[in-house]
Amino acid sequence: MSYEENARIISDDIFDLINETFAKEKSSRNNEYRLNFFDTYSNYFVLTDDGSYSINSKEINHKVETLHTSTGAISESFEKFIKPMKFDYSKDIAILDICAGLGYNSSAAIADFMKNSTRNLKIDMVEISKATFACGLLVPSPIPEHDITKKAIENELIAQDYATLSLETAEIPENININVFIEDARQTVQGLEDNAYDAIFLDPFSQNMAPELFSVEFFKQFRRIIKDDGIVATYTSSAPVRAGFIESGFYIGLGPIFGRMQGGTLASPNTEMLDWALPKNDEIRIALSDVGIPFRDPGLNNSSEYILDARAEERHTARHNTKISSAVKTPIFLGQEMDDEKLKRRVERNLAKMNIPSTTSPEANYIVEVEDDYSEKQDSSSNSTDRILEMKKRLKKVKRGN
Repeated sequence: MSYEENARIISDDIFDLINETFAKEKSSRNNEYRLNFFDTYSNYFVLTDDGSYSINSKEINHKVETLHTSTGAISESFEKFIKPMKFDYSKDIAILDICAGLGYNSSAAIADFMKNSTRNLKIDMVEISKATFACGLLVPSPIPEHDITKKAIENELIAQDYATLSLETAEIPENININVFIEDARQTVQGLEDNAYDAIFLDPFSQNMAPELFSVEFFKQFRRIIKDDGIVATYTSSAPVRAGFIESGFYIGLGPIFGRMQGGTLASPNTEMLDWALPKNDEIRIALSDVGIPFRDPGLNNSSEYILDARAEERHTARHNTKISSAVKTPIFLGQEMDDEKLKRRVERNLAKMNIPSTTSPEANYIVEVEDDYSEKQDSSSNSTDRILEMKKRLKKVKRGN
C-alpha cells in the first residue's frame, strides 16, 4: 500500500464513491453526478451542532470517528485556528494550511481576513488525498467563504485531471491568492521560502495516524518558514508534539479548549505571541517523563510505523536513564507529600532509579523548584518552554549525582 493510501483518512466507502463520481463526470461530462452526490449519499455526512457537516474517518483500531468535533465543524476552525492568531491586518498575510481536508480552516481564515483587511492574503493549502479535497466540493458550504475555497480546490483538481467540469461559480477575489498542493506535506514544506508565513494550521487527524506530520524534523521546517512573530496552531495537547516543538526551537503555549477536555497547542518563535502557559503537570511530564520523547523522522521520508516504533524504542532506552518513568504519572508527584502508600511505593521505586530518594527529597524539590513561579499567563520572563528546559537540565544533574 502506498504512503498516500495509508495517509488518507476518510472512510473507505465514501472514498470509493467520490472517486467513482468524478470518474463518471469525466467519462460523461455530465454535471449531475457531482450535483446530486450530497442528496444521494447524505448518510455518509455527519451534521454537527453548528449546522456544518463533517464526514467519518476510516476504521482505526476498530473505531470510526468524525473528522471534526460534534460541537461544530466550522466553529472548530474559527475557535482553534483563527481566534488564537494575532494577525496584523494592516499588512499582507500568508497562511500555510496543512491537512486542509474539506477546506474549513482556510475558509475561516478568508472570512476573518475579508472582514478585517483590504490588503493581500495568500493561503497555501496542502492535502495528500484528491478524494478528500473533492469531498470539500461535495459538502454544503457552511459559510459563504467556503465557496471561494471550493473554487481554488476545483481549479487544481481539474488541472490534475481528477475533476472535469467547472461547476463552482464563486470568484476568488483579486487580493486573495490560494495555492493548492495535493501531495505529501513533508515534501511541500521543503520547497517553501524562509520566513514566509504568519500562521501555520496543522490539522492531521491524529498523531498516531500521522506521526510524520508531528516530527522534530517537520517542525524544524516550520521554524525555517515561519515569520518571527508567526504562530503555529494545532488541536492536540500531546506531550510528544509539544516536546517536538520545543526541540525545534519554538516556544509553546496553550491553545483554545473547544469540543475537547483539553486545549490545543500554539507554538511561536516569539514567546510574546503566546498568552497562556500549559497546565503545570503537563510541563512537568514533558520535561521529566519518557512520555515527552518526541516523534522523529530523519530525512522526512519514513513511514508512520517506523516513526512510532523508533519513538517506542527511544522511550524504552530513556526510561530510568535520562527520563523518569511515565508509569502512574510519576513525575507529577515531585515535591508533594503522598498519602496513598501503595501508589507512593510505586512512585518512589521509579524515582530511586533516577537518584531521587523520595517525592519530598532535596533532589525532588530542586528539580521542580522552577514551577514555583508558575502562572497561567505567560510572558518572556515566565513561560512553559523555559520552565520545561530548566527542569530537563536539573534532572540531568540529579541523575549524574551533581
